[in-house]
Amino acid sequence: MGIINTIKEAWLNWLEHGRIQLARPDASMHLALVGLITGFLAGSVIVIFRLLVEDTQDLLLPGTGAENYEELSVAGRFFLPTIGGILLALLFYFYAANQRVLGIAKVIDRLTYHQGYFSLRGFLLQFFGAAIAIICGHSVGREGPHVYLGASISSLFAQAASLPNNSIRTMVACGAAAGVSASFNTPLAGVIFALEVVMMEFSLASFIPIILASVVATSLSNAVFGIQPAFEVPTMSLTSLTQLPIIMVLGISIGVVSALFNHMIENVSRLSQPINIWWKLCAAGVIAGACGVIQPEVMGIGYDSITFILNNPQSFTIFGLVMLVCFKLIATSFCVGLGVPAGMIGPAFIIGAAVGAIAGILVSFTDGWSVNDIGFYALLGMGAMMAASLQAPLAALTAIIELTYNPGIVMPGMLTIVIAQLTARVVFKKDSLFITMLRSNDQDYQVNPISLTLRRIGVASLLEKNFIHSARTVTRQQAEEMVKMNVKWIIISNNGVPSRLIPMVDLARYVKLSTEGLEEIDLIEIPAQRLQLDPISLQSNLLEAHIKFKNGAESLCVVFKEDKINQHSRIYGILLPDMVTAAYRV
Repeated sequence: MGIINTIKEAWLNWLEHGRIQLARPDASMHLALVGLITGFLAGSVIVIFRLLVEDTQDLLLPGTGAENYEELSVAGRFFLPTIGGILLALLFYFYAANQRVLGIAKVIDRLTYHQGYFSLRGFLLQFFGAAIAIICGHSVGREGPHVYLGASISSLFAQAASLPNNSIRTMVACGAAAGVSASFNTPLAGVIFALEVVMMEFSLASFIPIILASVVATSLSNAVFGIQPAFEVPTMSLTSLTQLPIIMVLGISIGVVSALFNHMIENVSRLSQPINIWWKLCAAGVIAGACGVIQPEVMGIGYDSITFILNNPQSFTIFGLVMLVCFKLIATSFCVGLGVPAGMIGPAFIIGAAVGAIAGILVSFTDGWSVNDIGFYALLGMGAMMAASLQAPLAALTAIIELTYNPGIVMPGMLTIVIAQLTARVVFKKDSLFITMLRSNDQDYQVNPISLTLRRIGVASLLEKNFIHSARTVTRQQAEEMVKMNVKWIIISNNGVPSRLIPMVDLARYVKLSTEGLEEIDLIEIPAQRLQLDPISLQSNLLEAHIKFKNGAESLCVVFKEDKINQHSRIYGILLPDMVTAAYRV
């Protein structure tokens, strides 16, 4: 037992030291370890999720391939999504409680307003809800669920280890990067996506752990699913500068379609707000089934259709591609807008690819054009649609490069993406789909540079430790001995619980000037600056401390858990308003 207790004590001491180090914004080695752990956890969850979904699809669907919905009978294409909607309705009816929005929008919400804290309930809802939706052929993507699952498993681990909240924020971003990386086999796009879309900031301290998480998750995915790119296509590049005007027109067209996509999802979500979630999910299943009956290619994620468009675009007619775009817009808008817990990036890819292929076919009748040129425009359309829909140009550009291993797409891709994003953002005033989803559910996203700075720093990295404890009443001799200790602050306890903070200099002045022959001194009654002392958890960041000060707190004592403070609680240090102000004025 002695050895076990020694090991336990050493582990707890190491963990406590790690927590305090992680509270610093520049704890590079500790954050690197966090990135490795997060990448392994998130990558493992994504691999399990993909195996569950793809193996189940192989069992349920006819023919070969995980997304062979086209070979289902007409009745099968209608009833499979309908049954999926009913299963989702039952899942949410019996288990969801107040959970309504999941996916990447929820990740952004938890980071912005909840310090990156996720619940086990949300994790399970996302895992099984997304699996049901994708298996049953709803017009959704797997990337949003992967991001949520990676972020939430990272957060749950951090909460279990009681890590500081500023490091939980980094771990959530690591999990999001790992989710994208393991989903697409795109490690760099995962890093850029986490910084550009999830955290919405580029911080040097965040790069190392996010990169490591992305590398580990991609390695796990490669070990199970192979190292081949998501879409195997021939080499594509800009063959003539005469293509630039067509690329510009394509960018404008994608921007218009993206704005329409955003508008449809926003309105479906807003108008369906009064309806109970289980009825909405049933309706989503019926609508997805009806669209699948008319246009089978809209069912599922659509990666098989994207591969076909990129490699065999001549097998499509313009009318067929227009039908695919229209029904994919309808099916995805209703699935996502009505609350199906899955993603939007996969559908955005197939819509963009179809619009790009239409542009390629329209100009393919001129001299000097080949079949590869149609696929080239389809690939440009994929990147532009993702960028304009998510307002994430860098993530979209790196994604299409890594998805196809086509570096020749960089320059034309940049032009298409910028024009599409400007069209959607400036002309049509559309935000990211994720922000749109939050706002349509009466949740807004507001952030400013000060709050971003304070979120990066834990309270444990900025503590005043030059203090002593004292009861409210002390003898004159005790007071004189306290003055000789050369400390700055006195924490006064009431019934064993810290309640007031006074400067030692005020007690020293009173002891020096007082001529009263009092045996006892009441520290609450002497002339001194007295600050109300409120508790704050060791895991908190400076933004939480700043909010407490704005709400009237005069000083804070840092304890392990503020809601469990008692006379035995260890006080790690104290925090004053000026210390927080100095942190964001540096």
